Amino acid sequence: MIVTGSARLAGVIGWPVAHSRSPQLHNYWLAHHGIDGIYIPLAVAPTHLRRLLRLLPGIGFSGANVTVPHKQAALAAVDETDVLAQRIGAVNTVIVGEDGRLRGTNTDGFGFMENLRQGAPSWVPADGPAVILGAGGTARAVAVALADAGVAQIRIVNRTKRRATRLAHAIGPVARPIAWQRRAHALEAAALLVNTTVLGMSGQPALSLDLAALPVRAVVSDAVYTPLETPLLAAAAARGHVVVDGLGMLLHQARPGFEAWFGVAPEVTPALREAVLETGRVALAS
Repeated sequence: MIVTGSARLAGVIGWPVAHSRSPQLHNYWLAHHGIDGIYIPLAVAPTHLRRLLRLLPGIGFSGANVTVPHKQAALAAVDETDVLAQRIGAVNTVIVGEDGRLRGTNTDGFGFMENLRQGAPSWVPADGPAVILGAGGTARAVAVALADAGVAQIRIVNRTKRRATRLAHAIGPVARPIAWQRRAHALEAAALLVNTTVLGMSGQPALSLDLAALPVRAVVSDAVYTPLETPLLAAAAARGHVVVDGLGMLLHQARPGFEAWFGVAPEVTPALREAVLETGRVALAS
């Protein structure tokens, strides 16, 4: 990796941020393409988010990613947002314009769809209903992306049905809320199941879900990538489903920001996946 006094700067803003793998993947691309630049983690408390964002143009940053818990707050803190960020209700990518203005967008839905297409190339939106577990920010990005892709019915299942109802209303007529107690029934005739909750993540309880009603032809995807194979994906693979892990979503959502900041369109390759996975293994061992 090349870093000089003329280096282009970008980073990820979060609180906390030490867990983020974004620095590993962006710096991998910088080294791979021989770009004079660096991408760094920025631990910023919520009370300092707006101030930090306003500093980016003056200290030479081309932009930044925004992660939890700042995505919704960033929507109001930047100078302008695109339609996609407004529909999702959150910003995960900030681009500093030549005039110093901050433009916010959201690439989470893009990352999800690219990961789905790469991991399950035979899936098409017309295959049938999609079931989304969860109603948070990731669920909203996934729901918007699936609706835009042409999925005719999106079933949103959440532990608090009020949140599922609110999200379904925001997505439109193609979406409908389903109570958590009926999550197994929601799988009937579905062609895609997506977990956007933290259930199954390392340190969290496993997702309790009977897959018996889910057609074997359905694709199963999990936004969780620690562990890479969650209990949900393991159970689905054992039944014969095509499964898509969550790491690819992280990798693909980074592509538009990197191109905007550093001027090169990067690719998600097996070597990149392995490099990011290796950093996770080293972190666990240390």
